[in-house]
Amino acid sequence: MWVMLLARMPAEPARFRMALWRELRRAGAVPVGQSAWCLPRSAVVDALVERAQELADVAGGELVVLDVSGHREADAFALHSRHRAQREQEWAEFAADADKYLAELDHEEEIGKFTLAELEEEEQSLERLRRWYRDLRSRDLLGTEAGNEAGAHLKRCEARLETYAEHVYEAVRGR
Repeated sequence: MWVMLLARMPAEPARFRMALWRELRRAGAVPVGQSAWCLPRSAVVDALVERAQELADVAGGELVVLDVSGHREADAFALHSRHRAQREQEWAEFAADADKYLAELDHEEEIGKFTLAELEEEEQSLERLRRWYRDLRSRDLLGTEAGNEAGAHLKRCEARLETYAEHVYEAVRGR
């Protein structure tokens, strides 16, 4: 079962349309047409629908919310495939960024840059990856395999930072 949101928002000011679009995207909604979005039915969707309705009301727009399942099995499969493809693309971007993070730590090790300032910067980068992971996980409502792989990837980043931190502390103590 899916939830479809059909929105009609005023053209101006654009900030209302953009706020609704960002809210739907953040929740993992799949665009299926102009001003039409679908999400898998779940407990978190009800809160999103409320928020979307508030945004539409404030803008003087209109929001129609429908429960849909697809007229044919192929229709439901198409929605599922779109949702999965969108999540897979986001997880691929996350994995690429995590790989860059690991390469950065390797580079710092290679050049012997073992400073507390660099460690703090790398900790902030890891925290950004963690936030991004949580955001992606919250909208991966169907649980993709790429999401599971990303969790393992994040653990590798955490372990790699731990090793780098140990080297920084050894270097600081050795001075």
